[in-house]
Amino acid sequence: MRAKNNNLLENEGKVKGWIIAISVIIPVAVAVLIFMPAKLNLGVEWVYFLPHLNAVMNSAATVALIAGFLFIKKGNVPFHRASMTVAFVLGAIFLVSYVIYHAAAESTSFGGEGMVRSLYYFLLLTHIVLAAVALFPILFAYYYGYTDQRVKHRKVVKFAFPIWLYVTVTGVIVYLMISPYYVH
Repeated sequence: MRAKNNNLLENEGKVKGWIIAISVIIPVAVAVLIFMPAKLNLGVEWVYFLPHLNAVMNSAATVALIAGFLFIKKGNVPFHRASMTVAFVLGAIFLVSYVIYHAAAESTSFGGEGMVRSLYYFLLLTHIVLAAVALFPILFAYYYGYTDQRVKHRKVVKFAFPIWLYVTVTGVIVYLMISPYYVH
């Protein structure tokens, strides 16, 4: 692992370039997929199960993030790393699933009214905005943690952790609020 870390550290400029590129490309690609006029015909109905799976993955990622936080507060670095890696992998799988779903399925309209509607759209809007910017600090936090650059890791985590936690929690809440309106 040390050799891998040294290689990453020697190429830190390239790694940072990739992190920035990924942090820009992915939100743009997701926006294009969500707002494209015609959805991809994947010829499968199973994509309608993905929002349910995504909610489970977001819930599990939330648990992993909280566990990672508690482990590091107790000084248990190996369990912290394991928890954060689980959260990171769940986030990556979620992103692939989310992209597949939005590339193939029409968006669902929220049917609630009154204060519930206002609350839903507030949570949805803040969730979307923070999800779009979350990748940047999350990738840097993970990179700095992986390469054992603890000072830099701690500085980035002050932003990455609360944003990431908010996005995973509000993702589940938004899902629970809109799930009665899914057609499939």
